Amino acid sequence: MDSISRNDVSRLCSLTDAAERIVITAHTRPDGDAIGSCLALAHCLRGAGKEVDIVLPDGCPDSLSFLLDDGWSREHLVSMKDDPAASTELINRCGLLFCLDFNTFSESRCTGLAPLLRNTSCDRILIDHHLNPDLSLFTLAFSETEVSSTAELLYWILLETPWTGGSASRLPAKAAEALMAGMTTDTNNFANSVFPSTLRMASSLLEAGVDRDSLIGSLYNRYEESRIRLLGKLLHEDLRITEDGVAYMIVDKTTLEEYGIREGDTEGFVNVPLSIGKVKMSCFLKEDDGFLRVSLRSKKGVSANRCATEYFNGGGHELASGGRLYIPKDIAGVRDAAGYVEKVTHRFMNGERQDGQ
Repeated sequence: MDSISRNDVSRLCSLTDAAERIVITAHTRPDGDAIGSCLALAHCLRGAGKEVDIVLPDGCPDSLSFLLDDGWSREHLVSMKDDPAASTELINRCGLLFCLDFNTFSESRCTGLAPLLRNTSCDRILIDHHLNPDLSLFTLAFSETEVSSTAELLYWILLETPWTGGSASRLPAKAAEALMAGMTTDTNNFANSVFPSTLRMASSLLEAGVDRDSLIGSLYNRYEESRIRLLGKLLHEDLRITEDGVAYMIVDKTTLEEYGIREGDTEGFVNVPLSIGKVKMSCFLKEDDGFLRVSLRSKKGVSANRCATEYFNGGGHELASGGRLYIPKDIAGVRDAAGYVEKVTHRFMNGERQDGQ
């Protein structure tokens, strides 16, 4: 990772030194990369003697709660959804705001927090790996798309700071574990978006003492039985593959409730159909309040990002993106989602532009 400016890292350290209270935030429904990055940075800032809180739009998913096993992180991680008063006070009082794993203050990316983040008068630092950041929102931005994850980008930034002296062994143990968790989940356990720098990071963290076997067990082998049963149902009864090589699965709220599915339990479902040879892109749609959450994954040569941008009110990475279908703006109801997916993906896979219909 050679693109990190030492002058920018020096400025980050100066802004951090000058701030009495620091808040770290990330995107709505935080995944492993968002949670891992926030926790890692928080542990490093605490080690540097700073007062730090993590404020998220939503709470930490149960599937990632093992990363919160120390008393400090549970006490100092709050969500706007669960405690709007505390979240508002912390952001209004902070002297420095770190924004991790998202790059704009839209309501869809930081539900409930968007007005607070946009209107705060403090300095704001971006650390993110998504396309098309709104750089006008930030005092300082570390924006790099050719990297596996925000956790990896943060790792290389931290190695440039006096807090580590360039050695992963000087990272707090919990920070090292959180960084490995963030990178591992965002690469789907090294299945995609892996760069030479990603493997160097992993190797250094292993040498620093991260127990990868234990981490993998916590990340992938602690789910409830209901997750596997739902996945089996979807693959057996609901998976559809179009003539264009697009696989899709749709799950409604009734089914989610029937199987007792919690936030984070469907993580990774979208990747499964890509193991089918003829599948070029996979779509997973999950009903929420007033919209369907859309996850897109694709094989090389097919842009999940462009498809998400053009047809699903979203975006992301070239091969891994997300978005939403709003009801009734985009579709009348959940029952219309399949027809919409087949229509727009046929248009997309055959090179037809949305405005050329």
